[in-house]
Amino acid sequence: MNEMPRKLSEGEVLQIRKIGNSVGVILPKELLARLNLKEGDKFYPVEQPDGSLRLSPFNPKHARTMEIARKIMHEYRDTFAALAK
Repeated sequence: MNEMPRKLSEGEVLQIRKIGNSVGVILPKELLARLNLKEGDKFYPVEQPDGSLRLSPFNPKHARTMEIARKIMHEYRDTFAALAK
């Protein structure tokens, strides 16, 4: 996971545009293909310590919830095993 971040092509700029009553960013099809994204896919903004923003398909809230669930399941594994009988 320590890959060098891919950069947009030289001179490629993303612009916030009005879309209906909202605003959005139009991603060029080449960028979508490179990131293996399609219409309807979800990705999450993650603010970085340096103030930059990272977009990721990884949902940090879901990951935290799953971490808590794993700890509980491990801690009460005997109880869950008895209930499963």
